[in-house]
Amino acid sequence: MSFFNFLLFLLPLLLLRETNGALNCNYGGEGSWFYDQSYPLYDSIKCPFIEREYHCVRNGRPDSDYLKYRWQPAACDLKRFDGRDFLERFRGKSIMFVGDSLSRDEYQSLLCLLHSSVPEIRYIQNRTGDISIVTFLDFEVQVKLDRNVFLVDILNTTIGRVLVLDSVKAKAPFWLKNDFLIFNTFQWWYYKGAKQPWDYVQLENKIYKDLDRTFAFMRGLKTWASWVDAAIDPSRTRVFFQGVSPSHYNGSQWFRPGAKNCAEETEPVFGSHYNVALPPALGQQKSVLATMKKPVTLLDITHLSQFRKDGHPSIYGENGRSGMDCLHWCIAGVPDIWNEILYNLII
Repeated sequence: MSFFNFLLFLLPLLLLRETNGALNCNYGGEGSWFYDQSYPLYDSIKCPFIEREYHCVRNGRPDSDYLKYRWQPAACDLKRFDGRDFLERFRGKSIMFVGDSLSRDEYQSLLCLLHSSVPEIRYIQNRTGDISIVTFLDFEVQVKLDRNVFLVDILNTTIGRVLVLDSVKAKAPFWLKNDFLIFNTFQWWYYKGAKQPWDYVQLENKIYKDLDRTFAFMRGLKTWASWVDAAIDPSRTRVFFQGVSPSHYNGSQWFRPGAKNCAEETEPVFGSHYNVALPPALGQQKSVLATMKKPVTLLDITHLSQFRKDGHPSIYGENGRSGMDCLHWCIAGVPDIWNEILYNLII
């Protein structure tokens, strides 16, 4: 075989490999953070949607390098977020985030990305109960947030607040009205004491003072998964599940054993290796998703976010110098990359 004929034989195989790699890329898997002067993708001061707890720039954070990092997957390229293209693709459609304050983090990031993409874009905001809605009028695109920390129901009853592990009836009708759904739950399942938001747990009509938290978390996830399998029409609605967002309260995780939190952290952990394994809850989420009949795409943000111990508000969050927030994320910042991954999964 001549060299020319060999190239003709080899080229289709290389193209097929490249195409399959892009289609099957785990954007949040192996990769590294790189300094990129073209980031952030918007000026947070000009974004009207950022709440105080996430607005690190307005709260006085003095450093800015944490805004300049781009995630590069090892196996493929991550296409830069294009807000106008996103709005065109979603014209006349609605996207809803359902979850806790980490969902709100990503929700507000997406609003900023879209708002900055079209000069003088017109929008309206409204809120009904726990559901916030921003409508971008020029594209008839609605971006919504349902604050729902468990996905399953929590009811106010005569005996107190009851977490119902086998029901999603309270909010499910609102979810069905959307074209794209991004669910998230994890953080609140393990709170105890004053932060615990329920008094009793109900399962199969039996009331318990408490249950093993991992069991309760998995049972709640399975209830949600059963609802998706029964109610969602994949030709009408696409479903995503946001993975576990890591916190940074222990410096030994990033090779600084003396650090008790993320304060004074100004750059990521560089390289492709993080010192701590992925949280068990991510494996539990994946195990439930693997049993589902309807397609659900994991928005896999855990591994890449582990490196970003610099991306939290720390003392520049809601409580100012008296607080220490190493759980949520500054906006602009890491949640913008989550939305870039979401954008790449959609296109």
